[in-house]
Amino acid sequence: MSRAFMREGEDQWLSDVAPSVQALIVFLTKENNGVRVYEKRQFQDANGKTIHEMSNGISYAKDSNGKWEMV
Repeated sequence: MSRAFMREGEDQWLSDVAPSVQALIVFLTKENNGVRVYEKRQFQDANGKTIHEMSNGISYAKDSNGKWEMV
């Protein structure tokens, strides 16, 4: 997993965010310099995994351990 969303001096990684959409939104908004990130749509992929398309142009899903990941 890429640690690209880690800023120097901060302790939280994408994979450490609580498994709720609201927690993901809070994390992504912080990473977006306070500009609110919101969920544009939610859908199921071919394997039945729930994908969350966000306003930052990236889609996210939970892995088999319930941790957030970019897809």
